[in-house]
Amino acid sequence: MTEWQKTDWRAKPRVQMPDYLDQSALNAVEGKLASYPPLVFAGEARRLKNHLAAVSRGEAFLLQGGDCAESFKDFSADGIRDTFKVMLQMAMVLTYGAKVPVVKVGRMAGQFAKPRSAPTEVKDGTELPSYRGDIINELDFTEAARIPDASKMLQAYTQAAATLNLLRAFSTGGFADIHRVHAWTLGFTDGDEAGKYRDMALQISNALDFMTAAGLTSETNHELGSVEFYTSHEALLLEYEEALTRLDSTSGNWLAGSGHMIWIGDRTRQPDGAHVEFCSGVQNPIGLKCGPTMTSGHLKALMAKLNPQNEAGRLTLIARFGAGSVGEHLPRLIKAVQEEGANVVWTCDPMHGNTIKSATGYKTRPFDSVLREVREFFGVHQAEGSIPGGVHFEMTGADVTECTGGVRAVTDEDLSARYHTACDPRLNASQSLELAFLVAEELQARRNGLSKVKAG
Repeated sequence: MTEWQKTDWRAKPRVQMPDYLDQSALNAVEGKLASYPPLVFAGEARRLKNHLAAVSRGEAFLLQGGDCAESFKDFSADGIRDTFKVMLQMAMVLTYGAKVPVVKVGRMAGQFAKPRSAPTEVKDGTELPSYRGDIINELDFTEAARIPDASKMLQAYTQAAATLNLLRAFSTGGFADIHRVHAWTLGFTDGDEAGKYRDMALQISNALDFMTAAGLTSETNHELGSVEFYTSHEALLLEYEEALTRLDSTSGNWLAGSGHMIWIGDRTRQPDGAHVEFCSGVQNPIGLKCGPTMTSGHLKALMAKLNPQNEAGRLTLIARFGAGSVGEHLPRLIKAVQEEGANVVWTCDPMHGNTIKSATGYKTRPFDSVLREVREFFGVHQAEGSIPGGVHFEMTGADVTECTGGVRAVTDEDLSARYHTACDPRLNASQSLELAFLVAEELQARRNGLSKVKAG
């Protein structure tokens, strides 16, 4: 067997990737990126893998969230801060509900490319190539804007580096102090609409007060004043991924230096395809989107290819079926995992299967459908004797109006007010935090139910 090389994907069938017209410009960009420092380091990826191994055993819970597609135009320090802030709040609420540590992974600092359902789109009788994310082409509906531009990879790298720099500062510089985070959450429950979540928020307050009284403060315990935060994205544009892949001198293994965790999308998970080939050779934790068309045999082949050593924390299966369809598809995949004795993390992406077109013409996702899919995911895992490890949301810290519903109800008529996404609709800050409370209640109820069973 020949040793894996980071260029091996080039001999495999490729899908959902652009054809660059200027090969010399592409070569120059790849050469430049290959000389740049990696964005993340092998020790960080190994640490995340260890945390995900704990998730696979039910000893931790995974919260993965962030932008559908990061934008060059909307990039700002405030935007990064606001999304990070909401994820910290969500993680605290989920920690209380699950009674285990929450592993925090952002869809940030690399989520620039998007797969599309069709290679072209038509507007007013004009057909142009689809927008594939700011790392590839531009959203403007003109022929020039839709031409793939290799230089955009350099801008993506610069933005990712700046994002990671700020996230690392926020994680350790006092912004993530546990008492500060909870004060924000209490502010959310002050409103009349969110008042029903105040009981749980006050229970968290009481727990923090007890810890303070016992001498556990951010001054005496560093972990209360800082957090570990990791980044992730879909490894779609393989020229970018290959250019940032480095050989780790400590382990002798390859590392995708573009992000701590990378995932393979539901449209690019062909076992003999380029994306699976690339991801099979790097040591990072790998995510695998599992949609309705995933068969048991397909999943078994992918697990063998992506995690041949059956390493705990290496492979996260991201279920995305749509509310009402989880019971039809998830049980066969859980059984496939059990039959192989595979170590995996199971997490729920309740966003992609619940996209609809509103009466006002906007693509949206109803809050109730998102919540229903999460509940169905937990229910199936309980029935199958498996561990539901986490949740995966497309969300933002901004006050957008892209998904309908929630306590601060967004209606179809509201969608046009602040519909800012470049691609798919995201939960806003209020909806994200509300969802965390509801998932925490679900985790609490299931934990109590299981406790009763054990006690009985």
